[in-house]
Amino acid sequence: MQILTGLLEQHGYAVLFIVLMLELIALPGPGEFLMGYAGVLVFQDKLNWVLSMLAAGLGSCAGVSISYWIGYRLGPAIYKYGERIHFGKDRMKKTSRWLAHYGNKLFLIAYFIPGVRHVAGYAAGITHIRFRQYAIYAYCGAFLWTGTFISLGKLLGPDWEQFHAAIKKYVLIGGLFAAILFLLFYLVKTQKSKIRELIIAGLVKGARQFHTLRHLRLLIVFTALLFLMFVLLMGSLVENYINNEFKPFDTIVTLVVTVLFNSQWQYWMAVFGVFASRDVLLAVIVVTFLWTVFKGQDRKIELSFLFFLVIGGELYKEGIRRLFHSLHPVHAPLESHVLYPFPSEQTLTAFVIFGFCAYLFVLHSHKARLQTVTFLSLLVVLFLIGLSRVYFHKQYPSDVVAGYAFGGVWLSLNVFVMELFRFSRRFSKLRNEPD
Repeated sequence: MQILTGLLEQHGYAVLFIVLMLELIALPGPGEFLMGYAGVLVFQDKLNWVLSMLAAGLGSCAGVSISYWIGYRLGPAIYKYGERIHFGKDRMKKTSRWLAHYGNKLFLIAYFIPGVRHVAGYAAGITHIRFRQYAIYAYCGAFLWTGTFISLGKLLGPDWEQFHAAIKKYVLIGGLFAAILFLLFYLVKTQKSKIRELIIAGLVKGARQFHTLRHLRLLIVFTALLFLMFVLLMGSLVENYINNEFKPFDTIVTLVVTVLFNSQWQYWMAVFGVFASRDVLLAVIVVTFLWTVFKGQDRKIELSFLFFLVIGGELYKEGIRRLFHSLHPVHAPLESHVLYPFPSEQTLTAFVIFGFCAYLFVLHSHKARLQTVTFLSLLVVLFLIGLSRVYFHKQYPSDVVAGYAFGGVWLSLNVFVMELFRFSRRFSKLRNEPD
């Protein structure tokens, strides 16, 4: 490692280019550490920030291009002998079509997952997806990956080596989380297309009932998977909280926020914080109530769960925050601001209320663009609320993330149970209808 860092100090950009190119040809090396160290050299004015990201990005692009063409040349051999490993022509064609239509987007985040980034180029080449389609996402992902680690090294400066292991851990978790979300949405999207084919194929009343039940089954499976994912995330956060292992994460994120957002952002951060105020959340509840009354399909069920979500959510929130405060009160410096900081009250409540409102809107809206805009708006609003809490030092980043996780558990559980009620009711109606 010392040899590489010494070479980086002497030859800078060339070393970045060559090491990252070799790593992405599947010769694993300390690429992430080297990029972080390059960021430290940028902090010390020994390297240029833009040129460092350019050299690292181009090296990564060269590596994934070479691995693609190697895989492309291996393709005929796989075609010839693939049946022996249950990967014949038909399966290869299906894999190629999947990668061309959906899998390309995974190249944006594949770099953040060790092992995956080393084989992604070969997989794309072997399946013979078009190089242009592959390159768009692979090259963008390369610059996103390299820019992230070099920028973090620049921001942390001399502290980079101390927090390098923690950064790799949390970046990996974030990459896996994004990949799981992508796969979940992909499954829902593909199943919806199958349902549309059934409707177009032509069954009238019975088909509509079948479509409704199929749609509800998909929602139930999807929300059950989300619930499981949030429970696992919550369990991991609780373990880290009790063992007091959040210090590196809190230090890194707080430092990054402090560097990126100076005192001139105070006004806007205050505005972002208003999204989590009681007045705004109450307005969202009222809008959700009115929307359900006028647009809801099963008004009694949806209004009942809206009431239970809000009232039960308050009890749930206060109970768990008091519990964790008594188990491990590690946030004494923040007690002047918040008595029970873990998990964050603001992000938990906002996730639950904004999330349920967005869910009902998407559920009853038939325009794909509105559904997409609603989902993206939800993510932006939740992120800004958490950012404002960290910016004003009212809560630690770990408290904010825990609020998202605990809020996700409560929201997904309520949606899951609500859709079970809806499915049971419609299934009973279908069974009682005369033939």
